[in-house]
Amino acid sequence: MVQTPPAEHTVGMDERERALGAARSAALEFLAGLDDRPVWPRATLDDMLAEFGGPLADTGVDAETLVTDLAARATPGLVGIPGGRFFGFVIGGTLPAALAADWLVSAWDQNSGSSTMTTATVALERIAGAWICDLLGLPATASVGFVTGAQMSNWVCLSIAQHAVLRRAGWDLTRAGLRGAPPVRVIVGAHRHGSIDRALRFCGIGADEITVVPADAEGRMLPAGLVAALAGASGIPTIVCLQAGEVHTGAFDPVAELVPLAKEHGVWVHIDGAFGLWAAASPALHHLTDGIGGADSWTTDAHKTLNVPYDCGMAIVRDPADSIAMFRTGGDYLVFTSLDPWDVTPELSRRARGVPVWAALRSLGREGAAALVDRLHANARRLEAGLGRVPGITVVHEVVYTQVMFRLDDDDATRALGAAILADGTAALTGAEWDGHPTLRCSMSSWATTEDDIDRTVAAIARLAEEQVSRGS
Repeated sequence: MVQTPPAEHTVGMDERERALGAARSAALEFLAGLDDRPVWPRATLDDMLAEFGGPLADTGVDAETLVTDLAARATPGLVGIPGGRFFGFVIGGTLPAALAADWLVSAWDQNSGSSTMTTATVALERIAGAWICDLLGLPATASVGFVTGAQMSNWVCLSIAQHAVLRRAGWDLTRAGLRGAPPVRVIVGAHRHGSIDRALRFCGIGADEITVVPADAEGRMLPAGLVAALAGASGIPTIVCLQAGEVHTGAFDPVAELVPLAKEHGVWVHIDGAFGLWAAASPALHHLTDGIGGADSWTTDAHKTLNVPYDCGMAIVRDPADSIAMFRTGGDYLVFTSLDPWDVTPELSRRARGVPVWAALRSLGREGAAALVDRLHANARRLEAGLGRVPGITVVHEVVYTQVMFRLDDDDATRALGAAILADGTAALTGAEWDGHPTLRCSMSSWATTEDDIDRTVAAIARLAEEQVSRGS
């Protein structure tokens, strides 16, 4: 006999179905309008606070009505990140398969910390991690922890590194803590990303304790500088941080030369490859990452180059025992039968953020992943060529990967041009500073960017740059 569900259950299901339908309609409308709307938001933070603020009402609102109203009122404050002309920071779009899988992740609502409970999502994440290691040329046995982004990945990797190098020096951080511990030496490049210093602060390591190695004009660590910094490092707990993809120039540290230099002294090598590590997936660009497999830990993001939804970074560590020693909640770190997600990152409860990674990789395949990276590089080169034809604009570095940084001759005019581009709305890019001067930086990070998007962006920049140069004259 078929049992009739309680009335309140039916009402709840109906409300959920209507709310999800409203969300689907609003999402499709937003995505369909990306090509025509301004890329940068038209509303300020104060505008949005006024729109949604005020005291909490005494009575609630029907879910369908709420979702429809939310989508309509939020529109002026939304950035066109999923479109083809958002080039700010280093933020990817979202591949269709990854977006749809992320919706499923929310609907499934699986707490994905334990391999004995949420078996489907943990299996999908484990397979995604194995595919990433294979695609990027990293050890197949490495642990892959899915975290919120590159900042958390850098902290996870560096905290594991700190624990490991102290343990090898005879100090058990988990038992004795940091007070009284031998000092840990950290060697970084002059053009490292700020998330490295921030992660080190989380580890209790301050700026005065960091050794900075000089870099060349493109931001690449100088091998001779590393040799000098490593002098006397043997026997001292030491971590060396290298970089695959400088955030402004896209340049890669000469890892194939630097890693062996570091390993001669028995130090831990960490590579921050938030977006650059994905160059290894392209046969044409793989040379940029030669030697990365020799490191001990790696940081990368899936919500950058791989184009999955926020938030999804990966903390990859060569020896899972090192991850477990830092993060396992209990038990002997040298003995494990099934590597739980909560064994390798600080979170116990979290959503299954690795499932969209599985979906993105399965939708692309090995060839599609390579083609995605190659297309981002080709877009950067097309933008470089287009800007090279604009009077007054100088591209200030060698375009080797996905980053394009340019400026006008005058500092104030460069800043004004950046503001004018955002106000114009054709494209969005963000300001930076290089060699003591303001610059404008475009990052090619989205699968949705077409050649037409590049050409429209160049035309808008040329028009606005001419106005700035005319004003200066």
